[in-house]
Amino acid sequence: MADKQHKFVLDESEMPTHWYNVTADFPTPPPPPLHPGTHEPVGPDDLAPLFPIELIMQEVSSERYVKIPEAVRDVYKQWRPSPLYRAHEWEKKLGTTARIYYKYEGVSPAGSHKVNTSVPQVYYNSLHGVRRLTTETGAGQWGTALSYACALFGIECEVWQVGISYDTKPQRRTLIEVFGGQVHRSPSRMTQAGLQFPEDHTGSLGIAISEAVEVAAGAEDTKYSLGSVLNHVLLHQTIIGEEALLQLAKAGEDKVDMVIGCAGGGSNFAGLAFPFLRGKLAGDSDPRIIAVEPTSCPTLTKGEYRYDFGDTVGMTPLLKMYTLGHDFVPSPIHAGGLRYHGMAPLVSHAVHEGWVEASAIDQHECFSAALEFARTEGFVPAPESSHALAQARREALAATESGTEPVIVVGLSGHGLLELNAYAEFMTDHLADDTFSAEAAADALAHTPQI
Repeated sequence: MADKQHKFVLDESEMPTHWYNVTADFPTPPPPPLHPGTHEPVGPDDLAPLFPIELIMQEVSSERYVKIPEAVRDVYKQWRPSPLYRAHEWEKKLGTTARIYYKYEGVSPAGSHKVNTSVPQVYYNSLHGVRRLTTETGAGQWGTALSYACALFGIECEVWQVGISYDTKPQRRTLIEVFGGQVHRSPSRMTQAGLQFPEDHTGSLGIAISEAVEVAAGAEDTKYSLGSVLNHVLLHQTIIGEEALLQLAKAGEDKVDMVIGCAGGGSNFAGLAFPFLRGKLAGDSDPRIIAVEPTSCPTLTKGEYRYDFGDTVGMTPLLKMYTLGHDFVPSPIHAGGLRYHGMAPLVSHAVHEGWVEASAIDQHECFSAALEFARTEGFVPAPESSHALAQARREALAATESGTEPVIVVGLSGHGLLELNAYAEFMTDHLADDTFSAEAAADALAHTPQI
């Protein structure tokens, strides 16, 4: 019987051959990125210093499906298709009437979903003889994923890691270096962007992006690689949701009631959610789709939907997104991948139009859910993923109260085996409270461009 089965797998031959581009199905088109100087829509020439032409075309594509190159699919097969699990033991612990499934991306070489985009990004750059890629990373998952992909294609990888994560997550730094990447603490003394901040500053993803972009723009043989936010990054991640749809069919589920993912920059959430949103937009299904963020960086729930820079210094195009202001610096919570001032324009558009819900949860509730999940399902979740689990627990308990039996699909974006210090802090009651300064956000928003 399907309800006795724990995991649902696909053969390599069943792996999707195309990524899904949600912009083809949006009833209203998302606002375009704007040139920071002219405030006119950016064109391919504006992005050419940073990205190869293939990624630029994917950034502006209106095609519903984009073919995954064979070379990329071949690398994907090292860990894809990733498994979909039915959370039987967690359901039993919760005493819930809900059926909970989780799509697990921790099986990748980097231990997270990030490799789904690092591999195609490096592949496309390799076609043009690029010698070096620069990037930023928070907790380190993206830096790890990019350094691994660069090793496969013989390209140098230079990573600016957010200061607080660099200081508190040395294992992540080591893993990036194991794969051949070079890591700098951000803000660094190597860039004009970094020099604008004190050397002991805790840093932010916005600052690290500024540093990586500055170095890439100043070297002819170097390009920049982004781990979230932009359209082409979200596109690559949709293989997660495409696989999940096939696996749910194998599980005998013909209707999904909720899709839940954590959201920082938006790529992991979009990767799971957008293929489900396709059916919702077409009127074929109507799941609740919930993006979950930390209360300390509540971009979707307390930010403003407006044009802003993607980085702190103001070097990137202006993006229409939910933002707390490009120079907002969130508190140094352990979910480093969620500490970003903005949200992907496509996710922001979906929330603004009412197709996606947003929720914010503090890290104490998230770690409580993660610990319960680990003790029943056996996987230690990344702190980022714990936000999705906390929301799923809320929904599962509510279902029991109301006597309903919803099907809930959760994105488990990666494992937390390199974040055990965070779990130790939680279990010994030393985990700091999340703090969000509405005053700091208001001040940062006052500095955003007026469009």
